[in-house]
Amino acid sequence: MIGDTETAALVGRDGSIDWLCLPRFDSGSCFANLLGESNHGRWQIIADDAITSHVRRYRSRSLVLESEITTATGVVQVVDFIPVRHHHPRVVRIVRGVEGEVRMRIDLVMRFEYGYDVPWVRSTDRGVVAIAGPNALVLDSPIELNGSNPSRPTTTKLTPSWRPTRSNALEDPPSRMMWLCKPSPFETAMPASVDCL
Repeated sequence: MIGDTETAALVGRDGSIDWLCLPRFDSGSCFANLLGESNHGRWQIIADDAITSHVRRYRSRSLVLESEITTATGVVQVVDFIPVRHHHPRVVRIVRGVEGEVRMRIDLVMRFEYGYDVPWVRSTDRGVVAIAGPNALVLDSPIELNGSNPSRPTTTKLTPSWRPTRSNALEDPPSRMMWLCKPSPFETAMPASVDCL
């Protein structure tokens, strides 16, 4: 579990955020895989190859979740957290190549209102935008995603030398889109984040 005292996300051992209500605990969900199926919404980041070791731990006295994934070809670290918000909630997912080369799979299925509302999704030069009625999410990513078909997983190879040019953000804007491009306060290596406006 990761959270910011106003909302929380459940992160499974398979690297999937299976439950997240934005912008607050009592809001409708945008990821509700916990209700039954992946088409209810989830954000999974996991190795595409067979995993030989998977170690998870929280950074000391925090809700910053670190997962170290080892495959036959290398090691990656995924750091998940929801920073204390200033305006809008953000879910940050940092993926960093530690050793060797690991092919990673990113499966993003955005659904609002507990999986009931399927958003209109479009790609932008910065990532993916999903809108359904008053709900919207923006995923700002340095990795090219399948915005036209977000239910089709994206794969990418990571090495220790790979560095993004900006952080990733998924946002839930109530009235306007806001792009976030600041590195996370916890990492400067390979940021990936979800923001809710």
